[in-house]
Amino acid sequence: MHDGPMSSEGPPVDPGTAHNARVWNHWLGGKDNFPADRAVGDRVFQMYPSIVRVARADRAFLGRAVRFLAGEAGIRQFLDIGTGLPTADNVHEVAQRIAPDVRVVYVDHDPLVLRQARALLTSTPEGATAYVQADARDPGTILREAARTLDFARPIAIMMLGIVNFLLDDAEAHRVVDRLVEAVPSGSYLVLTHPTLELGGEHNVQAMDFWNRNAEPPIRARTGAQIAGLLHGVELVEPGLVSCSRWRPEGGVPDEVAQYGAVGRKP
Repeated sequence: MHDGPMSSEGPPVDPGTAHNARVWNHWLGGKDNFPADRAVGDRVFQMYPSIVRVARADRAFLGRAVRFLAGEAGIRQFLDIGTGLPTADNVHEVAQRIAPDVRVVYVDHDPLVLRQARALLTSTPEGATAYVQADARDPGTILREAARTLDFARPIAIMMLGIVNFLLDDAEAHRVVDRLVEAVPSGSYLVLTHPTLELGGEHNVQAMDFWNRNAEPPIRARTGAQIAGLLHGVELVEPGLVSCSRWRPEGGVPDEVAQYGAVGRKP
Protein backbone atom coordinates (compact mmCIF):
# COMPACT_ATOMS: atom_id res chain seq x y z
CA MET A 1 0.00 0.00 0.00
CA HIS A 2 1.30 3.43 -0.83
CA ASP A 3 0.53 6.69 0.94
CA GLY A 4 3.25 9.06 -0.31
CA PRO A 5 4.29 10.28 -3.77
CA MET A 6 4.40 7.42 -6.26
CA SER A 7 6.44 8.78 -9.13
CA SER A 8 9.69 7.06 -8.11
CA GLU A 9 8.31 3.87 -6.62
CA GLY A 10 7.97 0.41 -8.06
CA PRO A 11 9.68 -1.48 -10.85
CA PRO A 12 10.79 0.37 -13.96
CA VAL A 13 8.37 0.92 -16.81
CA ASP A 14 9.45 -0.73 -20.08
CA PRO A 15 8.13 1.52 -22.86
CA GLY A 16 9.52 -0.77 -25.57
CA THR A 17 7.23 -3.73 -24.79
CA ALA A 18 3.48 -3.46 -25.24
CA HIS A 19 1.66 -4.08 -21.98
CA ASN A 20 -1.97 -4.92 -21.39
CA ALA A 21 -2.92 -1.99 -19.15
CA ARG A 22 -1.49 0.53 -21.61
CA VAL A 23 -2.90 -1.13 -24.76
CA TRP A 24 -6.32 -1.29 -23.07
CA ASN A 25 -5.93 2.41 -22.27
CA HIS A 26 -5.22 3.07 -25.97
CA TRP A 27 -8.34 1.16 -27.05
CA LEU A 28 -10.40 3.23 -24.61
CA GLY A 29 -9.03 6.46 -26.11
CA GLY A 30 -6.63 7.28 -23.27
CA LYS A 31 -3.19 8.89 -23.40
CA ASP A 32 -1.30 6.73 -20.89
CA ASN A 33 0.48 4.56 -23.45
CA PHE A 34 3.63 4.39 -25.56
CA PRO A 35 4.27 3.89 -29.29
CA ALA A 36 4.85 0.15 -28.73
CA ASP A 37 1.43 -0.13 -27.06
CA ARG A 38 -0.30 1.76 -29.87
CA ALA A 39 1.46 -0.32 -32.55
CA VAL A 40 0.38 -3.63 -31.03
CA GLY A 41 -3.08 -2.31 -30.18
CA ASP A 42 -3.63 -1.06 -33.72
CA ARG A 43 -2.43 -4.34 -35.22
CA VAL A 44 -4.78 -6.34 -32.98
CA PHE A 45 -7.59 -3.98 -33.99
CA GLN A 46 -6.82 -4.59 -37.68
CA MET A 47 -6.99 -8.34 -37.11
CA TYR A 48 -9.98 -8.24 -34.76
CA PRO A 49 -11.85 -4.90 -35.08
CA SER A 50 -14.35 -5.90 -32.38
CA ILE A 51 -11.66 -5.55 -29.70
CA VAL A 52 -12.47 -1.86 -29.19
CA ARG A 53 -16.15 -2.70 -28.68
CA VAL A 54 -15.07 -5.36 -26.19
CA ALA A 55 -12.95 -2.86 -24.26
CA ARG A 56 -15.74 -0.31 -24.12
CA ALA A 57 -18.39 -2.90 -23.23
CA ASP A 58 -16.21 -4.22 -20.42
CA ARG A 59 -15.80 -0.71 -19.01
CA ALA A 60 -19.53 -0.01 -19.27
CA PHE A 61 -20.26 -3.32 -17.54
CA LEU A 62 -18.02 -2.21 -14.67
CA GLY A 63 -20.18 0.87 -14.14
CA ARG A 64 -23.45 -1.06 -14.21
CA ALA A 65 -22.14 -3.76 -11.87
CA VAL A 66 -20.80 -1.24 -9.36
CA ARG A 67 -24.07 0.73 -9.42
CA PHE A 68 -25.98 -2.49 -8.75
CA LEU A 69 -23.63 -3.48 -5.93
CA ALA A 70 -23.49 -0.11 -4.19
CA GLY A 71 -27.20 0.50 -4.76
CA GLU A 72 -29.51 -2.51 -4.81
CA ALA A 73 -27.06 -4.88 -3.08
CA GLY A 74 -25.90 -2.38 -0.45
CA ILE A 75 -22.20 -3.24 -0.76
CA ARG A 76 -19.84 -0.74 0.89
CA GLN A 77 -16.47 -2.42 0.23
CA PHE A 78 -14.77 -3.24 -3.07
CA LEU A 79 -11.55 -5.11 -3.88
CA ASP A 80 -10.69 -4.32 -7.52
CA ILE A 81 -7.99 -6.70 -8.81
CA GLY A 82 -6.39 -5.85 -12.14
CA THR A 83 -7.48 -2.24 -11.94
CA GLY A 84 -5.73 -0.98 -15.07
CA LEU A 85 -4.87 2.63 -15.70
CA PRO A 86 -7.13 5.25 -14.14
CA THR A 87 -9.88 6.48 -16.42
CA ALA A 88 -13.26 8.14 -16.01
CA ASP A 89 -15.68 6.50 -13.58
CA ASN A 90 -13.30 4.35 -11.59
CA VAL A 91 -14.92 2.02 -9.04
CA HIS A 92 -14.77 4.44 -6.10
CA GLU A 93 -16.16 7.31 -8.16
CA VAL A 94 -19.18 5.29 -9.32
CA ALA A 95 -19.80 3.71 -5.92
CA GLN A 96 -19.26 6.82 -3.80
CA ARG A 97 -21.82 8.76 -5.83
CA ILE A 98 -24.34 6.29 -4.43
CA ALA A 99 -22.79 5.78 -0.99
CA PRO A 100 -20.04 8.22 0.05
CA ASP A 101 -18.77 5.85 2.76
CA VAL A 102 -17.67 3.15 0.27
CA ARG A 103 -14.13 1.82 0.76
CA VAL A 104 -12.14 0.57 -2.25
CA VAL A 105 -8.80 -1.19 -2.56
CA TYR A 106 -7.27 -1.23 -6.02
CA VAL A 107 -4.74 -3.91 -7.00
CA ASP A 108 -2.50 -4.02 -10.06
CA HIS A 109 0.94 -5.29 -11.06
CA ASP A 110 1.75 -2.88 -13.89
CA PRO A 111 4.42 -0.33 -12.84
CA LEU A 112 2.76 2.44 -14.86
CA VAL A 113 -0.52 1.88 -13.01
CA LEU A 114 1.44 2.35 -9.78
CA ARG A 115 2.77 5.66 -11.03
CA GLN A 116 -0.72 6.83 -11.98
CA ALA A 117 -2.43 5.46 -8.87
CA ARG A 118 -2.78 8.88 -7.23
CA ALA A 119 -5.80 9.35 -9.48
CA LEU A 120 -7.37 6.28 -7.84
CA LEU A 121 -6.95 7.65 -4.34
CA THR A 122 -9.31 10.64 -4.53
CA SER A 123 -11.84 9.32 -2.03
CA THR A 124 -14.69 11.14 -0.38
CA PRO A 125 -13.93 12.12 3.23
CA GLU A 126 -16.44 9.53 4.44
CA GLY A 127 -14.95 6.66 2.43
CA ALA A 128 -11.46 5.38 1.68
CA THR A 129 -9.31 4.25 -1.23
CA ALA A 130 -5.99 2.44 -1.23
CA TYR A 131 -3.67 0.93 -3.81
CA VAL A 132 -1.80 -2.39 -3.56
CA GLN A 133 1.01 -3.31 -5.94
CA ALA A 134 0.59 -7.08 -6.28
CA ASP A 135 0.21 -9.88 -8.80
CA ALA A 136 -3.15 -11.64 -9.12
CA ARG A 137 -1.25 -14.91 -8.69
CA ASP A 138 -0.51 -13.89 -5.11
CA PRO A 139 -3.90 -13.69 -3.36
CA GLY A 140 -2.22 -14.00 0.04
CA THR A 141 -0.46 -10.65 -0.38
CA ILE A 142 -3.59 -9.06 -1.85
CA LEU A 143 -5.75 -10.15 1.07
CA ARG A 144 -3.19 -9.18 3.71
CA GLU A 145 -2.70 -5.68 2.28
CA ALA A 146 -6.41 -5.15 1.57
CA ALA A 147 -7.22 -5.93 5.21
CA ARG A 148 -5.55 -2.65 6.16
CA THR A 149 -8.45 -0.82 4.52
CA LEU A 150 -11.32 -3.33 4.25
CA ASP A 151 -13.15 -5.16 7.03
CA PHE A 152 -13.23 -8.84 6.08
CA ALA A 153 -16.00 -9.46 8.61
CA ARG A 154 -18.35 -7.45 6.37
CA PRO A 155 -19.37 -8.15 2.73
CA ILE A 156 -16.87 -7.24 0.01
CA ALA A 157 -17.30 -7.14 -3.76
CA ILE A 158 -14.30 -8.76 -5.47
CA MET A 159 -13.88 -7.23 -8.93
CA MET A 160 -11.92 -9.35 -11.43
CA LEU A 161 -12.55 -7.73 -14.80
CA GLY A 162 -10.34 -9.05 -17.59
CA ILE A 163 -7.74 -10.44 -15.18
CA VAL A 164 -8.36 -14.20 -14.87
CA ASN A 165 -7.54 -14.52 -18.59
CA PHE A 166 -3.90 -13.87 -17.63
CA LEU A 167 -3.93 -16.94 -15.38
CA LEU A 168 -3.19 -19.36 -18.18
CA ASP A 169 -3.32 -22.54 -16.11
CA ASP A 170 -6.85 -23.63 -15.19
CA ALA A 171 -5.79 -25.04 -11.83
CA GLU A 172 -4.09 -21.76 -10.91
CA ALA A 173 -7.13 -19.75 -12.01
CA HIS A 174 -9.37 -21.88 -9.79
CA ARG A 175 -6.91 -21.62 -6.89
CA VAL A 176 -6.80 -17.82 -7.05
CA VAL A 177 -10.56 -17.27 -7.44
CA ASP A 178 -11.39 -19.83 -4.75
CA ARG A 179 -8.88 -18.32 -2.30
CA LEU A 180 -10.37 -14.86 -2.73
CA VAL A 181 -13.98 -16.02 -2.43
CA GLU A 182 -13.14 -18.11 0.64
CA ALA A 183 -11.66 -15.03 2.34
CA VAL A 184 -14.85 -12.93 2.24
CA PRO A 185 -18.01 -13.48 4.27
CA SER A 186 -21.48 -14.54 3.20
CA GLY A 187 -23.22 -11.76 1.31
CA SER A 188 -20.07 -10.81 -0.57
CA TYR A 189 -19.94 -10.71 -4.37
CA LEU A 190 -17.62 -11.79 -7.17
CA VAL A 191 -17.69 -9.81 -10.42
CA LEU A 192 -15.83 -11.32 -13.35
CA THR A 193 -15.34 -10.68 -17.05
CA HIS A 194 -13.35 -12.92 -19.35
CA PRO A 195 -12.65 -13.09 -23.10
CA THR A 196 -13.97 -16.01 -25.10
CA LEU A 197 -13.83 -17.40 -28.61
CA GLU A 198 -17.59 -17.81 -28.36
CA LEU A 199 -20.15 -15.00 -28.76
CA GLY A 200 -18.64 -13.97 -32.09
CA GLY A 201 -15.07 -14.15 -30.87
CA GLU A 202 -14.07 -16.97 -33.18
CA HIS A 203 -12.05 -14.57 -35.33
CA ASN A 204 -9.93 -13.54 -32.35
CA VAL A 205 -7.65 -16.61 -32.50
CA GLN A 206 -5.10 -15.00 -34.80
CA ALA A 207 -5.13 -11.70 -32.90
CA MET A 208 -4.67 -13.46 -29.57
CA ASP A 209 -1.72 -15.41 -30.97
CA PHE A 210 -0.20 -12.14 -32.22
CA TRP A 211 -0.69 -10.60 -28.79
CA ASN A 212 1.06 -13.49 -27.05
CA ARG A 213 4.08 -13.11 -29.32
CA ASN A 214 4.32 -9.32 -29.08
CA ALA A 215 2.92 -8.11 -25.74
CA GLU A 216 2.83 -8.79 -22.02
CA PRO A 217 1.36 -10.58 -20.23
CA PRO A 218 0.17 -13.53 -22.35
CA ILE A 219 -3.56 -14.12 -22.48
CA ARG A 220 -6.03 -16.93 -23.11
CA ALA A 221 -9.70 -17.30 -23.87
CA ARG A 222 -12.06 -19.64 -22.06
CA THR A 223 -15.44 -21.10 -22.93
CA GLY A 224 -18.61 -20.16 -21.12
CA ALA A 225 -18.56 -23.57 -19.43
CA GLN A 226 -14.98 -23.05 -18.21
CA ILE A 227 -15.81 -19.58 -16.88
CA ALA A 228 -18.94 -20.91 -15.16
CA GLY A 229 -16.67 -23.42 -13.43
CA LEU A 230 -14.67 -20.56 -11.93
CA LEU A 231 -17.90 -19.17 -10.46
CA HIS A 232 -18.89 -22.32 -8.60
CA GLY A 233 -18.56 -20.63 -5.18
CA VAL A 234 -21.21 -17.97 -5.85
CA GLU A 235 -24.86 -17.80 -6.90
CA LEU A 236 -25.21 -15.75 -10.09
CA VAL A 237 -27.60 -12.81 -10.05
CA GLU A 238 -29.83 -12.33 -13.08
CA PRO A 239 -29.20 -12.55 -15.99
CA GLY A 240 -26.37 -14.94 -15.10
CA LEU A 241 -23.28 -15.50 -17.25
CA VAL A 242 -23.81 -13.53 -20.47
CA SER A 243 -21.95 -11.31 -22.89
CA CYS A 244 -20.91 -8.41 -20.65
CA SER A 245 -22.70 -5.96 -22.96
CA ARG A 246 -25.97 -7.76 -22.17
CA TRP A 247 -25.65 -7.82 -18.39
CA ARG A 248 -28.50 -5.54 -17.28
CA PRO A 249 -28.14 -3.14 -20.22
CA GLU A 250 -29.52 0.33 -19.78
CA GLY A 251 -31.81 0.90 -22.76
CA GLY A 252 -32.29 -1.51 -25.66
CA VAL A 253 -30.62 -4.84 -26.32
CA PRO A 254 -26.99 -4.22 -27.35
CA ASP A 255 -24.97 -6.43 -29.66
CA GLU A 256 -23.05 -9.24 -28.01
CA VAL A 257 -19.31 -8.87 -27.51
CA ALA A 258 -16.91 -11.79 -27.05
CA GLN A 259 -16.44 -11.08 -23.36
CA TYR A 260 -18.45 -12.93 -20.74
CA GLY A 261 -19.58 -11.08 -17.65
CA ALA A 262 -21.22 -12.19 -14.42
CA VAL A 263 -21.99 -11.03 -10.91
CA GLY A 264 -22.33 -13.70 -8.24
CA ARG A 265 -23.26 -13.57 -4.55
CA LYS A 266 -21.56 -15.76 -1.96
CA PRO A 267 -24.30 -17.57 -0.05
